[in-house]
Amino acid sequence: MSLFRKIFGSSNPASDEDQESEFSKSHTDNTTSIDERFIYNFKKNGGKFLYCENAEEVKEQFENILEENDWFESEVLCYEPNLFGMLDDNKLTYDKPVNPKFLLASCENLIAEEGSILFSSKQIKQNKPNELPTNIIIIANTSQILAAKSDGLSAIKKKYERDYPTNITTIKYFEKAKEEDFTQYGSSAKNLYLLLLEDL
Repeated sequence: MSLFRKIFGSSNPASDEDQESEFSKSHTDNTTSIDERFIYNFKKNGGKFLYCENAEEVKEQFENILEENDWFESEVLCYEPNLFGMLDDNKLTYDKPVNPKFLLASCENLIAEEGSILFSSKQIKQNKPNELPTNIIIIANTSQILAAKSDGLSAIKKKYERDYPTNITTIKYFEKAKEEDFTQYGSSAKNLYLLLLEDL
Protein backbone atom coordinates (compact mmCIF):
# COMPACT_ATOMS: atom_id res chain seq x y z
CA MET A 1 0.00 0.00 0.00
CA SER A 2 1.43 3.38 -0.98
CA LEU A 3 2.20 6.16 1.46
CA PHE A 4 -0.38 8.37 -0.26
CA ARG A 5 -3.12 5.77 0.00
CA LYS A 6 -2.33 5.46 3.72
CA ILE A 7 -2.47 9.22 4.19
CA PHE A 8 -5.43 9.99 1.95
CA GLY A 9 -7.22 6.64 1.82
CA SER A 10 -9.99 7.64 4.22
CA SER A 11 -13.04 9.59 3.14
CA ASN A 12 -14.04 10.15 6.75
CA PRO A 13 -13.71 13.90 7.55
CA ALA A 14 -13.04 13.25 11.26
CA SER A 15 -10.09 11.00 10.50
CA ASP A 16 -8.82 13.57 7.95
CA GLU A 17 -8.65 16.09 10.78
CA ASP A 18 -6.78 13.58 12.96
CA GLN A 19 -4.31 12.98 10.12
CA GLU A 20 -3.86 16.73 9.65
CA SER A 21 -2.98 17.22 13.32
CA GLU A 22 -0.73 14.15 13.19
CA PHE A 23 1.04 15.75 10.22
CA SER A 24 1.63 19.01 12.04
CA LYS A 25 3.00 17.16 15.08
CA SER A 26 5.33 14.92 13.07
CA HIS A 27 6.34 17.76 10.75
CA THR A 28 7.94 19.62 13.63
CA ASP A 29 10.09 16.71 14.78
CA ASN A 30 11.95 16.23 11.46
CA THR A 31 11.16 12.51 11.20
CA THR A 32 8.74 12.86 8.28
CA SER A 33 9.44 11.58 4.79
CA ILE A 34 9.95 14.16 2.04
CA ASP A 35 6.55 13.15 0.58
CA GLU A 36 4.78 13.99 3.84
CA ARG A 37 6.79 17.19 4.23
CA PHE A 38 5.85 18.31 0.72
CA ILE A 39 2.14 17.61 1.25
CA TYR A 40 2.12 19.35 4.62
CA ASN A 41 3.88 22.49 3.33
CA PHE A 42 1.94 22.55 0.05
CA LYS A 43 -1.41 22.42 1.86
CA LYS A 44 -0.18 24.96 4.44
CA ASN A 45 0.56 27.32 1.50
CA GLY A 46 -3.05 26.92 0.36
CA GLY A 47 -2.58 24.41 -2.47
CA LYS A 48 -5.30 21.92 -3.40
CA PHE A 49 -3.93 18.40 -3.54
CA LEU A 50 -5.54 15.49 -5.43
CA TYR A 51 -3.85 12.10 -5.27
CA CYS A 52 -4.29 9.84 -8.33
CA GLU A 53 -3.31 6.16 -8.57
CA ASN A 54 -3.40 6.00 -12.38
CA ALA A 55 -3.85 8.05 -15.56
CA GLU A 56 -7.59 7.34 -15.57
CA GLU A 57 -7.96 8.99 -12.16
CA VAL A 58 -5.96 12.01 -13.40
CA LYS A 59 -8.51 12.49 -16.23
CA GLU A 60 -11.40 12.00 -13.83
CA GLN A 61 -10.05 14.53 -11.29
CA PHE A 62 -9.28 16.99 -14.10
CA GLU A 63 -12.91 16.80 -15.24
CA ASN A 64 -14.09 17.25 -11.62
CA ILE A 65 -12.04 20.47 -11.39
CA LEU A 66 -13.52 21.71 -14.69
CA GLU A 67 -17.01 20.96 -13.42
CA GLU A 68 -16.43 22.52 -10.00
CA ASN A 69 -15.27 25.79 -11.59
CA ASP A 70 -17.48 25.73 -14.70
CA TRP A 71 -14.44 25.82 -17.00
CA PHE A 72 -15.77 23.56 -19.77
CA GLU A 73 -15.42 25.00 -23.30
CA SER A 74 -13.16 27.84 -22.11
CA GLU A 75 -9.72 29.05 -23.19
CA VAL A 76 -6.64 27.52 -21.55
CA LEU A 77 -2.94 28.37 -21.51
CA CYS A 78 -0.91 25.22 -22.21
CA TYR A 79 2.49 24.92 -23.88
CA GLU A 80 2.96 21.14 -23.66
CA PRO A 81 1.73 19.03 -26.63
CA ASN A 82 1.54 15.89 -24.44
CA LEU A 83 -1.28 17.58 -22.45
CA PHE A 84 -3.30 18.76 -25.47
CA GLY A 85 -5.26 15.47 -25.58
CA MET A 86 -6.87 16.18 -22.19
CA LEU A 87 -7.88 19.62 -23.42
CA ASP A 88 -9.28 18.28 -26.70
CA ASP A 89 -11.30 15.64 -24.81
CA ASN A 90 -13.02 18.45 -22.87
CA LYS A 91 -13.51 20.91 -25.77
CA LEU A 92 -11.02 23.42 -24.32
CA THR A 93 -9.30 25.94 -26.61
CA TYR A 94 -5.54 26.35 -26.22
CA ASP A 95 -4.41 27.81 -29.56
CA LYS A 96 -3.41 31.46 -28.90
CA PRO A 97 -5.82 32.02 -25.99
CA VAL A 98 -6.80 35.66 -25.41
CA ASN A 99 -8.32 35.29 -21.96
CA PRO A 100 -7.34 31.87 -20.54
CA LYS A 101 -9.26 30.65 -17.49
CA PHE A 102 -6.33 28.55 -16.27
CA LEU A 103 -2.87 27.19 -17.02
CA LEU A 104 -2.51 23.43 -17.49
CA ALA A 105 1.10 22.30 -17.08
CA SER A 106 3.47 19.72 -15.77
CA CYS A 107 6.44 20.91 -13.69
CA GLU A 108 10.11 20.18 -13.17
CA ASN A 109 9.84 19.16 -9.52
CA LEU A 110 7.91 19.52 -6.27
CA ILE A 111 9.99 21.00 -3.45
CA ALA A 112 9.26 19.52 -0.01
CA GLU A 113 11.00 22.13 2.19
CA GLU A 114 8.81 24.93 0.80
CA GLY A 115 5.77 23.06 -0.50
CA SER A 116 6.46 24.80 -3.82
CA ILE A 117 6.29 23.89 -7.51
CA LEU A 118 9.45 24.30 -9.62
CA PHE A 119 8.91 25.34 -13.25
CA SER A 120 11.11 26.15 -16.22
CA SER A 121 10.59 27.55 -19.71
CA LYS A 122 9.59 24.01 -20.76
CA GLN A 123 6.25 24.49 -18.96
CA ILE A 124 5.67 28.26 -18.80
CA LYS A 125 7.89 29.67 -21.61
CA GLN A 126 9.21 33.10 -20.53
CA ASN A 127 6.17 34.07 -18.43
CA LYS A 128 6.81 35.34 -14.93
CA PRO A 129 4.48 33.87 -12.26
CA ASN A 130 2.42 37.09 -12.10
CA GLU A 131 1.86 36.90 -15.89
CA LEU A 132 0.28 33.44 -15.63
CA PRO A 133 -3.47 32.94 -15.08
CA THR A 134 -4.60 33.03 -11.44
CA ASN A 135 -5.90 29.46 -11.78
CA ILE A 136 -3.36 26.69 -12.38
CA ILE A 137 -3.73 22.91 -12.72
CA ILE A 138 -0.47 20.97 -12.39
CA ILE A 139 0.02 17.31 -13.26
CA ALA A 140 3.05 15.77 -11.53
CA ASN A 141 4.40 12.40 -10.42
CA THR A 142 5.31 11.30 -6.91
CA SER A 143 8.88 10.66 -8.16
CA GLN A 144 9.23 14.42 -8.78
CA ILE A 145 9.13 15.25 -5.05
CA LEU A 146 12.56 16.42 -3.90
CA ALA A 147 13.75 17.69 -0.52
CA ALA A 148 15.17 21.12 -1.40
CA LYS A 149 15.30 23.66 -4.22
CA SER A 150 19.00 22.88 -4.76
CA ASP A 151 18.00 19.23 -5.47
CA GLY A 152 15.52 20.52 -8.03
CA LEU A 153 18.17 22.60 -9.78
CA SER A 154 20.54 19.60 -9.84
CA ALA A 155 17.76 17.43 -11.31
CA ILE A 156 17.16 20.00 -14.07
CA LYS A 157 20.91 20.04 -14.89
CA LYS A 158 20.96 16.26 -15.12
CA LYS A 159 17.72 16.03 -17.13
CA TYR A 160 18.63 18.62 -19.79
CA GLU A 161 22.26 18.11 -20.68
CA ARG A 162 22.14 20.10 -23.94
CA ASP A 163 18.79 21.87 -24.29
CA TYR A 164 19.02 23.63 -20.92
CA PRO A 165 15.79 25.48 -20.00
CA THR A 166 15.59 29.10 -18.93
CA ASN A 167 13.13 30.93 -16.66
CA ILE A 168 13.56 28.51 -13.75
CA THR A 169 11.17 29.69 -11.04
CA THR A 170 8.99 28.42 -8.21
CA ILE A 171 5.41 29.17 -7.29
CA LYS A 172 4.86 28.89 -3.58
CA TYR A 173 1.76 30.85 -2.52
CA PHE A 174 -1.64 29.46 -3.39
CA GLU A 175 -3.94 31.78 -1.50
CA LYS A 176 -4.10 35.50 -0.84
CA ALA A 177 -1.66 36.61 1.85
CA LYS A 178 -3.11 37.49 5.21
CA GLU A 179 -2.63 41.19 5.92
CA GLU A 180 -0.08 40.62 8.68
CA ASP A 181 2.04 38.20 6.63
CA PHE A 182 4.67 40.49 5.12
CA THR A 183 6.76 37.52 3.85
CA GLN A 184 4.34 37.13 0.95
CA TYR A 185 4.56 40.79 -0.07
CA GLY A 186 4.90 41.16 -3.84
CA SER A 187 4.22 37.50 -4.54
CA SER A 188 1.44 36.51 -6.85
CA ALA A 189 -1.01 34.12 -5.16
CA LYS A 190 -2.43 31.36 -7.36
CA ASN A 191 -5.46 29.12 -7.09
CA LEU A 192 -3.48 25.93 -7.66
CA TYR A 193 -4.63 22.34 -8.05
CA LEU A 194 -2.04 19.57 -8.01
CA LEU A 195 -2.97 16.23 -9.60
CA LEU A 196 -0.28 13.96 -8.16
CA LEU A 197 0.10 10.64 -9.97
CA GLU A 198 1.62 7.71 -8.08
CA ASP A 199 4.54 6.38 -10.16
CA LEU A 200 6.78 4.75 -7.52
